[in-house]
Amino acid sequence: MGHLTRVAKNEDQKEIVKIFNDLQGRHNLWQLWADFVVLMACAISNAVDMAHRDAREESYRKIASGYSQKELDAFAQAFALLVNAYERDTNQDLLGELYMALGLGNDSGGQFFTPYDVCRAMAEMMFGDVPAKIEKKGWVSVNDPAVGAGALLIAFANVCLIKHINYQQHVLFVAQDIDYVTACMCYIQLSLLGCAGYVYVGNTITDPCTALDGNALIPAQPEKCWFTPMYFHQTWHFRRLIWQMQLLDMTKAGAKSDDQEEESHDDDSESHVNEITQSDNKKGPSSNDNTPGDNEIDYLANDSGQLMLF
Repeated sequence: MGHLTRVAKNEDQKEIVKIFNDLQGRHNLWQLWADFVVLMACAISNAVDMAHRDAREESYRKIASGYSQKELDAFAQAFALLVNAYERDTNQDLLGELYMALGLGNDSGGQFFTPYDVCRAMAEMMFGDVPAKIEKKGWVSVNDPAVGAGALLIAFANVCLIKHINYQQHVLFVAQDIDYVTACMCYIQLSLLGCAGYVYVGNTITDPCTALDGNALIPAQPEKCWFTPMYFHQTWHFRRLIWQMQLLDMTKAGAKSDDQEEESHDDDSESHVNEITQSDNKKGPSSNDNTPGDNEIDYLANDSGQLMLF
């Protein structure tokens, strides 16, 4: 199979492609792109996500130490072009298209990003009763479990705009990809578009993204997530607080239920003590198979399954 490369579509893409082609020398094209993406993702994350700041700041410094100031300035110029491009037109998958235009698609691994026009058609077809759900609940969550650079979620956000829905306030975007670099590409684009949500890095089949709640607000493994700046907005912050309070109440209720069941079990044991004593000495006390369950664990297991696509 021949190597699939797409052509840069506009002046922004052409200029960014030129920057990366000019930078080749000490670093190959793939390394340049991967380092650029991780550097920019860390820069965004470190401004808002204090829980992961130290580790990502260390990653940033380690990568940056391998480049001259001139090369880092070129990265900054490419990022500025990216930001300006999205300021002019949000209806595009710029990093995904650049990735393919630079010939970085993984032919052997079957890594070909879906063209944005196809993603936009899919988002329109899948939109369905989203407005009604938002009217009833206040917001919805959407998920792409093999997100790539985020084209499908970007298209969904733009369909929201067409439908006069403020996705920054009413849509939680959840993404997952096994590839660290492409996951960071998605994170950058969702962040620039002001999408509230997170990108989970992991294998969807063997390590699916799960949540502590049924709405994907609180991921079960936050250490594997990249949280967008809008995720920390007060609107989503209060929604998480409300759910955490509900979870606490349910946990307390479960603990109380366990205590009552244990007391009942103790009473039953006491009432049968004489009967046990009079039984054959060769037979030990019969064990109680109805061990009180851990309601909190049961609750999380029941409600934290793999997040659904749309």
